[in-house]
Amino acid sequence: MKTSPVKAYGTKAPDADLQQMEISRRELTAGDVEIDIHYCGVCHSDLHFARNDWGMTQYPVVPGHEIVGTVKRVGEDVTRYSVGDLVAVGCLVDSCRTCDNCKKDLEQYCPEWVGTYGGYDKHLDTNTHGGYSETIVVDETFVLRVPDNLDKAGIAPVLCAGITTWSPLRHWNVGKDSKVAVVGLGGLGHMAIKLADALGAHVTLFSRSKSKIEDAKALGADAVIISTDEAAMERAAGTFDLIIDTVPYAHDLNPYVATLNTNGTLVVVGYLGPLDPMLVTVPMIMGRKSVAGSLIGGIAETQELLDFCGKHNITSDVEIIPIQDINAAYERMLQSDVKYRFVIDMRTLKQ
Repeated sequence: MKTSPVKAYGTKAPDADLQQMEISRRELTAGDVEIDIHYCGVCHSDLHFARNDWGMTQYPVVPGHEIVGTVKRVGEDVTRYSVGDLVAVGCLVDSCRTCDNCKKDLEQYCPEWVGTYGGYDKHLDTNTHGGYSETIVVDETFVLRVPDNLDKAGIAPVLCAGITTWSPLRHWNVGKDSKVAVVGLGGLGHMAIKLADALGAHVTLFSRSKSKIEDAKALGADAVIISTDEAAMERAAGTFDLIIDTVPYAHDLNPYVATLNTNGTLVVVGYLGPLDPMLVTVPMIMGRKSVAGSLIGGIAETQELLDFCGKHNITSDVEIIPIQDINAAYERMLQSDVKYRFVIDMRTLKQ
């Protein structure tokens, strides 16, 4: 298959900085859309993958799965999009399309789902490369439409941080009578608060820091509980229908499980790995409480989210950076020094 050279930012080793490189994009197939990338959000997954923290990275790698741009060209069979449309690409660019999950619009759980970066590109027989680049070519089935009223930079993190929290909110039927809590106020947490509030839920933030109280309420939280305050945690026992835990490292879930009401669920969306300390099952059994996990969302659910954001004018709170500052941004992310998500202005790659 013919390819075209494209400027990108990536790395060739886990201990190397990201730097400008050239990658190849496939020529359009009949069903493809070529997108001129305007903005790309910076996710913690980008950092972990670039540094091989999960032990699965194949190099070189070009991160980025929170992509917003305009359609540059379309294949001859494309019917959903036209040149100039404002579109987006999230964490998925392909799946098997035939398994039970795919048939249920749950492509994120397809055993053969293809990540926007680090996946297998069946057309080029190589790894997929992500949005830290000038352009990207994606099958129209995995392209999303962005409402025109939304800020293009602010909507980028919705493609990952937003859908990661929206999917459990929808799965557990959160609405105006729901009591929802969010653990952690970062990229995921601030989106969870905004979305749960827009759905009409009563929203509480669990935080270790009193400095987060004002920010959380400005985002839409009705209350903040300081999780290190044992008396406050005891008063919250049996309260919440759903807790969305966004903390990206091992931590004790047991105090939060105790705040679930009967049939309540704590869903982990921020951490991959073994729990430490272990879960104590007594309150789970005695109250039919659950601990679950959730992964992004399928294409239909992500489009639903974008439409919801358009209706309610919801975007992520972002700090826009040039691509040349990506390595410094990674270091700041490790220090939680961003409110609440970095977004790269990809026009800076053309400079």
